Amino acid sequence: MKAVIQRVSEASVTIDGKITAEIQKGLLVLIGIEDADGADDIQWLTSKIANLRIFGDENEVMNLSVKDVDGAMIVVSQFTLHAQTKKGNRPSYIKASKPDVAIPLYEGFVRQMETELGKKIQTGEFGADMKVRLLNDGPVTIIIDTKNKE
Repeated sequence: MKAVIQRVSEASVTIDGKITAEIQKGLLVLIGIEDADGADDIQWLTSKIANLRIFGDENEVMNLSVKDVDGAMIVVSQFTLHAQTKKGNRPSYIKASKPDVAIPLYEGFVRQMETELGKKIQTGEFGADMKVRLLNDGPVTIIIDTKNKE
């Protein structure tokens, strides 16, 4: 699993002209799933994201997690995170999982993230043409790949 985590002041997802997810202070998480991903990736990644200390404390030092600040979250599936660009100029998405594999993993990720945070999180819609709007706070953007554990 690959994740792009962005600390936001606000974020939203719009589908067919209708806002389907909207948050204020929190995280916008883009998730890319490949066939090699499984329950261990979900467990490790959700725990890592929920506990990342990327919010400012009283001294504006990044010492607090999204849980600590009672922040909100939107999770959006994004297969393009697995783009391979080595050959030519058209990215290949061969590593990205097809919906029959990706959807259950995506849904499992969302459920586990809700367990980690102890509250409902908002999502995009798998496979939909989404307009994602965000105001990155910082900017703070973190990229995590469960295959590298970095």
